[in-house]
Amino acid sequence: MPEKVLLLKEGPAARVMLNRPESYNAFDLELLRLLADHLVTTAMDDEVRAVVICGEGRAFCAGGDLKWILRHPAGVAAGFHELACRFHQAVLEIRRMSKPVVAAVNGIAAGGGFSLALACDFRVMARSALLRQSYTASGLCPDGGLTYSLPRLVGLARALEIVAFDQPISADQALSWGLATRVAEDGRALEEAVNMAAQLGRGSLNGYGWAKKLLTESFDTSLETQLEREREGIRRCGEHPEGREGMRAFSEKRKPVFC
Repeated sequence: MPEKVLLLKEGPAARVMLNRPESYNAFDLELLRLLADHLVTTAMDDEVRAVVICGEGRAFCAGGDLKWILRHPAGVAAGFHELACRFHQAVLEIRRMSKPVVAAVNGIAAGGGFSLALACDFRVMARSALLRQSYTASGLCPDGGLTYSLPRLVGLARALEIVAFDQPISADQALSWGLATRVAEDGRALEEAVNMAAQLGRGSLNGYGWAKKLLTESFDTSLETQLEREREGIRRCGEHPEGREGMRAFSEKRKPVFC
């Protein structure tokens, strides 16, 4: 039986592919365990400079497998608790990773699939792909960091609208609202995401990692604290080999070589 998540390395970019196409890549415990494990592997692999998360088949991810949860031997609450533990580990790995993470949304991204896409740094959506929060339509509340990422991307009022009305969001609408980074023609979302990851991977991962960390933490800190963190970050970037190469390249009027 094929693995439910595949890890494929293509030069400096790694692909983490959800591989349950028969269930629209819905999460069960094994899939989430593999997803978290592969994200840890890519974060630690010095040869990997960017990560693409994608789904096999016609969907990116339909979210939690409710049939799996309803069959859980210890009950529904235990099923959600187990899934959320693994899911949240994966989300934290994405947010803590110093490498850029790109979601290739080839089809529907609903529920936890929506949360997973928003946890990534960038999202390339196929033109016919849809985003949908889906949780409230089933009497549930969001998980996977959706209540953290969504209002930060679109603002509180629009986030409440998305959660309350649960309307599908088209690729063009997602782009205009800042939920998508780029829209690709159908069948080309993965290719565009891999190309974006390759471009990002040629930059300074140390500088990017610090910027990602500072931006993520900025919502929870005072200006004074954030300025101090920026001072620490730029000091450490300046003494890093990539920082030294970038400054030398600037003074020599050439493009820096970071990898």
